[in-house]
Formats: sequence, C-alpha cells, structure tokens
Amino acid sequence: MRHVAVLLLLVLTSGPVRADDAARGRARAAIERQIEAFRRNDAAAAYAEAAPQIRNLFPSAETFIAMVAKGYAPVLRPRSYRFETARETAEDEIAQGVSLQDEAGFDWMALYTLQRQANGEWRITGCQLKKAPGEAI
Repeated sequence: MRHVAVLLLLVLTSGPVRADDAARGRARAAIERQIEAFRRNDAAAAYAEAAPQIRNLFPSAETFIAMVAKGYAPVLRPRSYRFETARETAEDEIAQGVSLQDEAGFDWMALYTLQRQANGEWRITGCQLKKAPGEAI
C-alpha cells in the first residue's frame, strides 16, 4: 500500500512530460500536410498522415475522406488555421491544439492527437472538434 501511495504521489507531482521543439514541429508538420492534402482533394496524401489504427478502421482513402466529410467537415478546407499549444500526453504521444475557420467563416477548435511511429514519423491518431466559444451556428 505504501508503494502505491509513493507511486501515486510521484505521478501527480511530476507534471506532464514536455515534448521537445523538434518533436512538436514534426507533429505539427503532419497535421499541416493533412490539412493541405484535404484542401487539394488529395485523399491518398491525407490518408497517409493517419496512424495505422485509424487506417485499420477506415481501410481506404475514400472511406477515410467520407468519414472526415461527415463528421469533421471544418478541417477539410479551412479558410485559415493556427497552431495553439501542444503538450506531450505520454511518451511518443502529443496533443496539439489548432484553431481554424471553416469555409463559411465559423471558428472551431480542434485537438489533434498524434503518435510517433517506430520509424520516427508522427501520425494522427484522432481529432476532437468543437465550435469555438461564443460561436453559434
């Protein structure tokens, strides 16, 4: 029991692990490549930025793009986007905030999660999308 209490105390007081600038830059580059591929209607390039577990759920670029269009339309062709804060959530995992404006001019907040693959590349494992505070559609 004492060992569990000491371990819990260490976890709670250690704070989040910080990703270095290079890792954050490579993770951001993966998101940027995907957004730019969406803008060009390049389904294969956008799909290539998805992590293997996402590609297992959506076994083709076409099914992946259909899912994005249905549930994440604001990321397909944003008028603009800006990277916000990033933090390492676990070893080899980063959560990256992105604020964006969709084609209609509405503001959104996206939280991308990424994982470093065995080859060192960062791939997108998920995206949570919410209307920006104060934005009504």
